[in-house]
Amino acid sequence: MAAGSAAMLAPSMLRAATPKWFANAIVIDGLSGLGDPYAPEEQTRLSDRAIKELRQTGVTALRTTLVPVGNQPDVWERVTDFMDSMDSVFNANPDFLIKVKTAADIETARKSGKLGIIYGTQDTSMVGTDLDRLKTMKERGVGAVQLTYNLRNLSGDGSLEPDNAGLSRLAKATIERIEAEKMLFDLSHGGARTIREGIAQAKRPLTISHTGCRDLHDNPRNVFDADMKAVADKGGVVGIYFMPFLVASSQPTTADVVTHIEHAWKVCGEDHVGIGTDNGPLPRVIDDEARKAAREDNAYRTKMGFAAPGEGPDVFPLVMDLNRIDRFQHLTEALAARGHGQAKLEKLLGGNLLRLYRDVWGG
Repeated sequence: MAAGSAAMLAPSMLRAATPKWFANAIVIDGLSGLGDPYAPEEQTRLSDRAIKELRQTGVTALRTTLVPVGNQPDVWERVTDFMDSMDSVFNANPDFLIKVKTAADIETARKSGKLGIIYGTQDTSMVGTDLDRLKTMKERGVGAVQLTYNLRNLSGDGSLEPDNAGLSRLAKATIERIEAEKMLFDLSHGGARTIREGIAQAKRPLTISHTGCRDLHDNPRNVFDADMKAVADKGGVVGIYFMPFLVASSQPTTADVVTHIEHAWKVCGEDHVGIGTDNGPLPRVIDDEARKAAREDNAYRTKMGFAAPGEGPDVFPLVMDLNRIDRFQHLTEALAARGHGQAKLEKLLGGNLLRLYRDVWGG
């Protein structure tokens, strides 16, 4: 459980314009993470302050990534160690956390005031040619598997690979096994050809959990309209993120997030768009220490070849005016102000992902 910096916003800063129905909505962040900025990194029990603030976010469930990603030594062992660590966190917080294995678990989390956590990967490098590892992961509660990260693995090319080579024969077997295990197949971070061929290969509803609209801003981390539409046509969901890749300046605003959501609605329809912030649920303090950490992280990502166009030493991976504890409330207000109604917004906030999870996992 990675520790990080977060800021508490005073209750008076929570905007009164949030629609009343939001308090009862299911809110799912299709790509996020779990951390406690107020406790030592090795502490498995969440602090009272973290629990209080996580409840204030309004988030019902979030997907966390089993790390590491990429072609690294001993990646399977490191991922299983991370699952062991996360299981310890669940064991220490039974009064607040629920490991999500079915869609019904998310509804239980909402009714009981708990936070549902979905295990997912952002790579299949830890699987490689040993497809039985997918069965092991499913047994341990992994609900979603992303085929590639930004670089190439044995299954296909990530979004930064210049050859854009698409799927390998292994990838087709991997996708078939992911679907056979009833895990959610994710094509985020894929190269354009990998995404296109992966959608064609899929037999069940799938996701691109965290991305932007490439027809609005041509960044390799974003996805073209035709591919978003193809995901929707198979019953899937495309998640819009709160990331620098939404605009050329790498400094997007809430208005830019709204623009990408509205474009995705036009392409996919309102039943096939969700949110995958690619941020943690709690806001980050932006201070000198955070800037130093961001520069170090960018240097590491650049060295590893992970850094995408739009990243940089002074670029934070977030939308600054959504770096707030009430980010989902604020986004809801912005969309409601543009005339989007409750039913449509409830689908965006969590209803579409809940339906997708039920279709894929059952329950």
